[in-house]
Amino acid sequence: MSKRQLSLGAFFMLPGQHAGAWRDPSTKRENLWNPGYLAELARTAEKGKFDLIFVADGVSAGYTSRAFEYGARVTQFEPLTMFSYLAAVTVKIGFVASASTTYNEPFNLARQFASLDHLSKGRAGWNVVTSTGEEAARNFGKRDQDWPHHLRYERAHEFLDIVKKLWDSWEDDAILYDQEKGVFLDKRKVHRVNYEGRHLSVGGPLNIGRPPQGYPVIVQAGSSEAGRELAARTAEVVFTAWQTLEEAQAFYRDVKGRLAKYGRSPDELKIMPGVFPIIGRTEEEARAKKKYLEELVPLQVGVERLSFQLGVDLSRYDVDGPLPQLPPVEEINGNKSRFELIRSMAEREKLTIRQLIGRVITGRGHWEILGTPEQIADQLQEWFENGAADGFNVMPPVFPESLNEFVELVIPILQERGIFRKEYEGSTLREHLGLERPVNQFARQTVAQN
Repeated sequence: MSKRQLSLGAFFMLPGQHAGAWRDPSTKRENLWNPGYLAELARTAEKGKFDLIFVADGVSAGYTSRAFEYGARVTQFEPLTMFSYLAAVTVKIGFVASASTTYNEPFNLARQFASLDHLSKGRAGWNVVTSTGEEAARNFGKRDQDWPHHLRYERAHEFLDIVKKLWDSWEDDAILYDQEKGVFLDKRKVHRVNYEGRHLSVGGPLNIGRPPQGYPVIVQAGSSEAGRELAARTAEVVFTAWQTLEEAQAFYRDVKGRLAKYGRSPDELKIMPGVFPIIGRTEEEARAKKKYLEELVPLQVGVERLSFQLGVDLSRYDVDGPLPQLPPVEEINGNKSRFELIRSMAEREKLTIRQLIGRVITGRGHWEILGTPEQIADQLQEWFENGAADGFNVMPPVFPESLNEFVELVIPILQERGIFRKEYEGSTLREHLGLERPVNQFARQTVAQN
């Protein structure tokens, strides 16, 4: 039996994961929308044998934020469009695009991801997210009507069920393409969906054949109670954020332990925490990099970003004092898991608002690791081998420098230790992640009826 291997995602957020990355002289304005630069980054990640490239996405620009004019992340490519291009300039690496179940329709989204899976020859994945905020609501004609947290997840469950049925609406051998007899398809193997739910209804079938992977890989990023349950029921990869080994182990046990009630085994779900690596030839160099990055972000911008994460206006408080009394997590309508992570970090380490900004402005609440390439590899290996992670979503602080450093300095160490591949062994994202191709639910019903 082959040794268990790490899964690695490269989290693309240009010009870097750090909020101040755009101020670093190594980044270039012309690369914000430069397809050649994107292709170069993608090929670098593929050279490093990453399983996938991951892109987050939102459905508003954040115009109402006081930090709007500071942030480079308010302008970005739509992920499915971008990945359609990158699929043509790469060969093996997978592509996971975020798309919201709150402000999309199942038919369109199922068709878009099926198209990307065909165009990439089986390298697509969908990061299932729900969306919140008044600005997003207004962008979709909802005026000020934001969706409550529990309704967002109710809709997400229905949405996922429909999308899977749409992908299955064409059986794998439905297209006959019999030119001699003039028969293009076997209509018995193309199925109506006829889904009627509380929030959504869809007829079907989809107007594109079943994706090469059966389903694009289903990824989920929420770690709230509702998010964990959605992940256990439907996800194949979970991206999450934790600060300590103990927290990550507890989450790992909890989510994996929920799978059995849905008839799933622990191997059917990969848990990949986000990791923000600051790499130096020495520890001193790495610490100097961290200090430099922190100085790129004005304090008022950090206060605004932290206020947004917590849903509390911190501008009225002393930055060298503790956090004010926060509302209970039950009253938060945004990202509940990130709120709880930041709150517990501040309490556990007794951080001032200023110190907390320094922690959150870097990896946005994800695990920050700092040190030499060997020390970075040690920390990743510890989590991987002690029931905290199946892999990691790597968040380079500044592109392209930080991605290059990870590929050139850290990955060779992981390969030497035998916990990460030296070559791709398959061609699809499912093969990279060691996931099975799903059985077509309509074909299964047909066999049972016969």
